[in-house]
Order: sequence, then structure tokens, then C-alpha cells
Amino acid sequence: MIGKQLFFELIIVGIFVGAISGFFGVGGGTVLIPILLYLGFDIKDAIGISVVQMVFSSLFGSYLNMKKGSLKVSSTIFFGFGGFFGALASGYVVHSVSSQTLTIIFAFMVMFAIFRFFHAPAQSDKKPIENRGLFFVIGCVIGVFATSVGIGGALLLTPVMVGILHYHIKEAVSAALFFVVFSSLAGVISIGSFGYIDFEHGILIGISSLIGVYAGIHIAHKTNSRRHKNLILILNFVILAMIFYKLSRG
Repeated sequence: MIGKQLFFELIIVGIFVGAISGFFGVGGGTVLIPILLYLGFDIKDAIGISVVQMVFSSLFGSYLNMKKGSLKVSSTIFFGFGGFFGALASGYVVHSVSSQTLTIIFAFMVMFAIFRFFHAPAQSDKKPIENRGLFFVIGCVIGVFATSVGIGGALLLTPVMVGILHYHIKEAVSAALFFVVFSSLAGVISIGSFGYIDFEHGILIGISSLIGVYAGIHIAHKTNSRRHKNLILILNFVILAMIFYKLSRG
């Protein structure tokens, strides 16, 4: 049973995480995991809560992006197919790897995203690379490692699409959130099979996040590309600082 104070705290967290999810095109786990760790949850419990929340935010966010015309499914859906396949292994990884190691892996993923974004323009003048087989492989690799630490993979897929595959930042953000639909659903199946899914907390945060997702996507479509990219970088630095703070306190 959720206490009254924690109940309202998680609703506020859900709205905040939803706004971040909608604006930055992430599932929300990149922000939710550090917050849950700060609130006293173990990393493995936080991961289970996070993947449930991501199902809500990614489905609703992708629907809104499709209505606004920034989500073009076509070949990018193969990122999602690969992500679903890879994320099916996430439960085994969570079960087999220590909480400390998972937190360190999470930190390295954020550092990779920061590095790629520093070297990528917000809008490339090169033609985007479209290769369904490559998309599936990239999705599969991201699905395994990202879902295992409670994030949907958008944190990694967005810099890959912008910095390597030459996609416009807004198209990449929308495609990355759509990717999370697949990886989070597979994560719920896989991680849930090992008993790490906390549906009570996850659904509460997930439903609350829908309010924030709507606001975040609305603001994102009114933000210019360069500013959008810079704000994503700032978000990653904040997340990294929270993770190192958690690691320093053991």
C-alpha cells in the first residue's frame, strides 16, 4: 500500500517525468531512475517501475508526434523491432548483474550520449542513412543494454540518429520515443518474468506522466532545433551528476 505522502510525490514525479519524456523524446527512465534512487528505491526496483512508466509515456507521446507529423514510421520502425528483440534479454541481465554494476553502466550510457551530441549538428546537410538491416541491429544492441538499466533506449538512439545517421533532431527525437514503445513492452515481459516489476508504483507514475507528455511535446514542437539539442545536452549533464552523487554515497 502506497503511503499518502509517497502517493502525491509519485504523481508529481510522474507529471515531471512525462514532460521530460515528451520534450526530449525519451521514455522517462533517464530521469526517473535517478529520482527513484534519491527517494530510496533500489536500482532493480527502480528499473521495474521505470519500464512500466515508459509504456505509458512512449505510447501516448508517439501518438501525439504522429498527429503533429514529426513521426515517420516507415523504415525507422525496424529500430523498434530490433529493440523489442534485444530487450527480451533485459530480465536476465537485471537478474544476473549487481545493482552497483547496473548503475555504472547507466552512467557510461549517459556519457556516450553527451559525447555524440557534442560532435553532431542539430540539422545535418547530409542525406539520412536508411538501411533497415542496420536499423534492426542498432535497435537490438540498444534494446539489450538500455532496457537492462531501466531506460527505453532513446537516450542512445537519438545521438546515433543525429550524429551518425544524419537525421534532423526533431525526427530523431520522435523516432527514438517510438522506439521506446517496443523496448519498454519487451522489458515489462522480460524483467517481469524475474519478478522485478512493481506495477503499483509504475502504473501510478505512468498515468500521471500523460499530463506531462502532452505539455512536453507541445513545447518541443515550438522550440528551434539548436536550442532543443542544447537542452538535451543539459539534461544529460544533470542526469550524470545525479548518478555520480548516488554512486559517491554508495
